[in-house]
Amino acid sequence: MDAQTLRTTLRKIQEPKGYFFNADEKMTLALMDSLLTNKDRYGYMVCPCRLASGNYEADKDIICPCNYRTADVEEYGTCFCGLYVSKDWNEGKVEHHVVPERRPPEKLMAALGMTDE
Repeated sequence: MDAQTLRTTLRKIQEPKGYFFNADEKMTLALMDSLLTNKDRYGYMVCPCRLASGNYEADKDIICPCNYRTADVEEYGTCFCGLYVSKDWNEGKVEHHVVPERRPPEKLMAALGMTDE
């Protein structure tokens, strides 16, 4: 599968739910390529904008679409990496801001192998 095919497939699933791909096609396709790279690397499409551990259970919250997408799009009009956006965001009706990381610090520390255990 290539990035264009992945985008077409996911669009059919996500747009009816109100999630659109960023209108910046170059960026969107680069993120799709990164999702496919991560699928080859880890066996699942983990968010390319976050540090994955390679452990499926530890990474479940950042498998695209991540657990944080809904809250990000509701609050900012876009998800953390900018792949999924609202229709209003694409149409410029929503001010574009940097989306802060919602992933709990302990998840990031675990991905870095820095746990207290």
